Amino acid sequence: MDAQELANAVIAGDRRALARSITLVESARADHRAKAIELVALARAHGRQALRIGLSGTPGVGKSTFIEAFGMQLLARGLRVAVLAVDPSSARSGGSILGDKTRMDRLSREPAAFIRPSPSQAQMGGVARRTREAVALCEAAGFDVVLVETVGVGQSETVVAEICDLFLLLLAPAGGDELQGVKRGIMEMADMILVNKADGDLKAAATRTCADYAGALRLLRHRPQDPEGFPKAMMVSAVAETGMAEAWAEMSALADWRRANGHWDSRRATQAQHWFREEVRQGLLAVLDREPAKGSMTALGAKVLAGTLSPEAAAAEMLALLGRS
Repeated sequence: MDAQELANAVIAGDRRALARSITLVESARADHRAKAIELVALARAHGRQALRIGLSGTPGVGKSTFIEAFGMQLLARGLRVAVLAVDPSSARSGGSILGDKTRMDRLSREPAAFIRPSPSQAQMGGVARRTREAVALCEAAGFDVVLVETVGVGQSETVVAEICDLFLLLLAPAGGDELQGVKRGIMEMADMILVNKADGDLKAAATRTCADYAGALRLLRHRPQDPEGFPKAMMVSAVAETGMAEAWAEMSALADWRRANGHWDSRRATQAQHWFREEVRQGLLAVLDREPAKGSMTALGAKVLAGTLSPEAAAAEMLALLGRS
């Protein structure tokens, strides 16, 4: 099946074609990459757009449980939901468990939902390198909301903000006081903070945590792409399925405000520029893995290992060689 036929099948809503397409864009083979670029271009040309929501949080905070409960509520509203769950890859073997689908048993059985786990493949920032292209394919397939669940490693997970329209940070009760909340990085990127597990014995702790983070957010500089009151902190319970309707209402209000005030398109354009630069960086790294650059890297690396050349001097020499090539 060529790229045009595959794109037509994805646009027609063929789930198998969508799964095959995501596998294609994740492939590192050169012939697959050329076909994938054509496929994604055809998919984007169709013009469909979804609300892209990124979700991050530390392991154990309940991201998968939240996504399933939240996804079920969106389905009840007549929306089609795609979930792209990024699983950490082993630094030794390179393998991933890819168990997110088994943790979303109810959602995975729904015909209007699509769940795709992908390995991070050591990509920094909590997302897979080709997640943005997978999002575009899900949009072309007609999904209304695309949820991107990151690896869940903490403060470094800001890359997802360059993929999504809204970035949610999920926290556990008693997960930190107001001072902890003022930390830069992931806190500054979040559009909403959701304190999960706000039920039972943890509800009081969740109330305090939510108040702490709400105070912390007020200390951060107001962003021009946000209306008054954003970013904001709210309480939810994925188990009791409470607070999520209110959270969805706030997400919708923020997305609508950004559309009405011209921030939606400009945000996506800025993201596209970011990924252009990232593709160039990754391409340059790939050049270093090919001859003759690979031989020079190996030789200079051996000198660094032997202690006859400093890392900085070796890097400068390698960059000079590349500049002359």
